[in-house]
Amino acid sequence: MREIQAKDVTATVARLAKEANYYLGEDVLEALKRARDIEESPVGRQVLDQILENARIAADEQVPLCQDCGTALVFLEVGQDVHVVGGDLNAAVAEGISQGYTQGYLRKSMVRQPFSSRVNTRDNTPPVIHTEIVSGDHLKISVVPKGGGAENMSRLAMLKPAQGRQGVVDFVVQTVEEAGSNPCPPVILGVGIGGTMDEVTLLAKKALLRRVGEPSPDPEVAQLEKELLQKVNAIGIGPEGFGGRTTALAVHVQTFPSHIASLPVAVNIQCHSARHKEAVL
Repeated sequence: MREIQAKDVTATVARLAKEANYYLGEDVLEALKRARDIEESPVGRQVLDQILENARIAADEQVPLCQDCGTALVFLEVGQDVHVVGGDLNAAVAEGISQGYTQGYLRKSMVRQPFSSRVNTRDNTPPVIHTEIVSGDHLKISVVPKGGGAENMSRLAMLKPAQGRQGVVDFVVQTVEEAGSNPCPPVILGVGIGGTMDEVTLLAKKALLRRVGEPSPDPEVAQLEKELLQKVNAIGIGPEGFGGRTTALAVHVQTFPSHIASLPVAVNIQCHSARHKEAVL
């Protein structure tokens, strides 16, 4: 049994929270550059240039990529041979978010009693933590700041099985059409198919952690991703809603078996500021 100190978890989460808000991943930057090269709209190209310049300034000056520093999502892969000592794991993660958002001068957006008083918690806690037990003796931590604008445009549908593949395609395209410019395109779409109402939304969110544009290892799913990307970009919303061929940078689909009476589908929309950083302890 390998021991990991809770204080090391806190320090790592605090660092990742800042880095995720300051630095876009190389996969995202490359996807934006490719989009710039093929975008036919002059205004669209200008918007993509500004997005890339914004990323450069954020990295150089260590300031947030976006004023919305998001809900702090934390994905934990906990090896079954790991024992966290010196404190509670979830509390250590929450303290890391608190420290990272405070030390990094990141906007605190979380409010308690969301249906009434909506009082700011002042340190962006609590984080939303998803924990998965895996083999091994490591702890993998992924910190994902998720902006409210894109999250608000995400959707869930419980389709009838008879609607099948075409029903999935129609729902995804309709979701993007209705979102318009609100989620700050070009977007990345995480699509979950199968499971249950709760599982499918988690699948969609986890799909956003994949390297941008990396196809599913399942050929049938990869073909669906390709078709969805083509149809979404044919809508013409374009960068920041000004028109063009780049409404989405990528569509990532994750599936799970479902009940014979069910076809759950979830679309989780990620804005162009696709922020996440990870570390392994």
